[in-house]
Amino acid sequence: MTILTLFFFGFLAAFIDAVVGGGGLISIPALLATGLPPAAAVATNKLASTMGALTSTIAFIRAGKVDFRLTGKLFPLALIGSFIGATTVQFISSDVLKPLILFLLILVALFTVFKKNWGTVSTYRKMETKKAVLFVAAIFIIGFYDGFLGAGTGSFMLFAFLLIGFDFMQSAGNAKLLNFGSNIAALLLFLYMDMVYVPYGLVMGSAMILGALAGSRFAIRKGTSYVRALFILVTVSLIGKNIYDFLFPH
Repeated sequence: MTILTLFFFGFLAAFIDAVVGGGGLISIPALLATGLPPAAAVATNKLASTMGALTSTIAFIRAGKVDFRLTGKLFPLALIGSFIGATTVQFISSDVLKPLILFLLILVALFTVFKKNWGTVSTYRKMETKKAVLFVAAIFIIGFYDGFLGAGTGSFMLFAFLLIGFDFMQSAGNAKLLNFGSNIAALLLFLYMDMVYVPYGLVMGSAMILGALAGSRFAIRKGTSYVRALFILVTVSLIGKNIYDFLFPH
């Protein structure tokens, strides 16, 4: 029954996460339901989500939705930022970031809802130096956040690419590649610290491979309007979870 539960929720989480992130809203509670401690559930989820992220990244690459000239330079930043974040969380409680993350998620949701035609057409051009520096800093910080706390990383990555002019599909592809990098860094640290329950991670990860394949193909076929609607839905769900955690702390 545990294997079936992990497989079902792993597939569902990866189907959503393949495009806009937020799969942890589904997969982490499923892992907690098996009796894993919270820290082990988060670490085990990194193993599964890394498997799913690799699958969806490959799908977006094959569809030509990843800008390697840009993401190739950013990949090490996301990886290093995540590793530092995962190290820092051992010494500082992740609760310190939660009020700020809630505020940022609300801004992201409002901005996306009210800019109705935003992200429908790619307007990306080579960035000026000042804008490029800010964007690079944002990617590093989001990578740090993924290792430190994690929930909503895919959404923040996608939003960052939207801000510099990519459409929703290209933003999703670029974000997924960088999210894969930030997942790897945190996973390696969790494995080194022996926090990952590998059997559960592999079961859920197998389901996530299938879910990521189905989710990314569905998104590529449906196009920008579908990704935008899913992005808003996931962002609002993340806001709801953060408000719940704030009002009813564990």
